[in-house]
Amino acid sequence: MNGRVVDVEANPTDPTEFYIAYASGGLFYTNTNGQSLTPIFDNEDAFSIGDIAVDWNTKAICVGTGEVNSSRSSYSGMGVYKSIDNGKTWQYLGLPESHHIGKIILHPTNSNIAWVAALGHLYSPNKERGVYKTTDGGKTWKQSLFVDENTGAVEMDINPINPNEIYAAMWYRERRAWDWKESGKTSALYKSNNGGETWKPVTLAGTGFATGDKIGRIGVAVFPKKPNIVYAVVDNNNLKPDTAKKKTDTTKYQLDDFKNITKENFALLNNKN
Repeated sequence: MNGRVVDVEANPTDPTEFYIAYASGGLFYTNTNGQSLTPIFDNEDAFSIGDIAVDWNTKAICVGTGEVNSSRSSYSGMGVYKSIDNGKTWQYLGLPESHHIGKIILHPTNSNIAWVAALGHLYSPNKERGVYKTTDGGKTWKQSLFVDENTGAVEMDINPINPNEIYAAMWYRERRAWDWKESGKTSALYKSNNGGETWKPVTLAGTGFATGDKIGRIGVAVFPKKPNIVYAVVDNNNLKPDTAKKKTDTTKYQLDDFKNITKENFALLNNKN
């Protein structure tokens, strides 16, 4: 179950240097293009990872613990950790009840500002889910987007040209040992124009985006070179209308022929049909 890679973060000026985060296998660092890998997150209080973010100007690493998939093998995390010495030491930044973190975004020019998409508890409702923002380097967090106790933030992306513009994907889901509800009417994309202070839904009915109680997980990505283009992939469980033209074969018995049939009429049926 350790084999799922949840994130890879590469140095934009030297692609032979990158980090690999596993769902439940730890965090690894390489500066040899993967020829050698060094584990750097083996001594903390969490081993499951949902997402990582790297400030390549300062080499600060932020780890959001707790895989964001909703499998029975998706183990919970303890919140957010930060290292400024390439994983030699780690500072715990809180959010213990987030359990599963889908995304961490670092502000491109202000190292004290960051956003976290918290999916929340896997097997139970909780209020500590949604989008969190810090403006003091993780000392304190503000929950800026909350929908309900079963709808958490699973993905985010930011306009790199205008970091006040952020998109967040909210996902309604309920997981039980005996059941799995993967969708709900509160699953939607939200947008903030003020750096994640306030949010508005942008996938309302009539916008062309799929809506309703059958909408599941949503992924979102902003095109960096032209950020007015936003891509989304949605787990749409709505049934398509049946438009197929069907012809009834009158030479064979149909299901309706047997609904109210008597024993006597059943004995008279033609076996060849």
